[in-house]
Amino acid sequence: MHVGLLYSRIRQDEKLLLNELRERDHEVTKIDVRKEQFDTARPPAILDDVDIVFDRCLATSRSLYLTKFIDSYDIPVINSPETAAICADKIKNSLALEDAGVTTPETKVAYTTDSAMTAIESFGYPCVLKPVTGSWGRLMAKIDSQSAAEAILEHKSTLGHYEHKVFYIQEFVDKPDRDIRVVAADGNPIAAMTRSSEHWVTNAAKGATAEAFEVNQRVRQLVTAASSAVGGGLLGIDLMETAEGYTVHEVNHTVEFKALNEAVSVSLPTAVVDWIETKVETGKEVHA
Repeated sequence: MHVGLLYSRIRQDEKLLLNELRERDHEVTKIDVRKEQFDTARPPAILDDVDIVFDRCLATSRSLYLTKFIDSYDIPVINSPETAAICADKIKNSLALEDAGVTTPETKVAYTTDSAMTAIESFGYPCVLKPVTGSWGRLMAKIDSQSAAEAILEHKSTLGHYEHKVFYIQEFVDKPDRDIRVVAADGNPIAAMTRSSEHWVTNAAKGATAEAFEVNQRVRQLVTAASSAVGGGLLGIDLMETAEGYTVHEVNHTVEFKALNEAVSVSLPTAVVDWIETKVETGKEVHA
């Protein structure tokens, strides 16, 4: 198997994957997207004889375009451009989950500060304002009062990028001091962890403590449904526990798993490469 790895920086996650691939004697071509050019008519030579491409780009904008390029060259890519486009945009993410009947926090979107203020007041305080794109819990705001809402909305409205003028507002979910991250391959959970923190943003990138979580039947059902809703692939599904059960608040398409790999007994790189091998073999059988 010949795997192309799209990257802009080799982190611990990529090192784990590369080690696993090489230990199995798979050929790996590392593709530094900062140095390559991608032609709309033909693939670059670096992609010659590649069986599948694994997108591990840090930047969402690069990821969205690159997966589209790879797909246009008729080379299988993880994840598909359709899945990437949904997961990279919180509005599309929420719509996909809602359309699939997956339990997810109530969400409103507004396009002016006045309309956003009306949406915030309909939720009451606290509620949550998030950027439409972004990861690692950055630029999210828990709004506790009218004065805080007015200040945050004014600040966002003065920022230059058009995305700051799209106001993505969610109910505040009263959860324990943790959330749940499940890494799944085409809807099948590989491993899961809780991320605990005294801060309301329970994200490993912000210092949350990771512990293994045993996936129960309800979580498995939600993970499978959420994966299907966004088009499948290798995904990180984030859930919260509520008094009524579980709710899925986000599906991520470029999964970081270093913290999860350290928290669980399952080897994430082994499971991921097993899955990639199966996808490549299945693809060869289909085209035989």
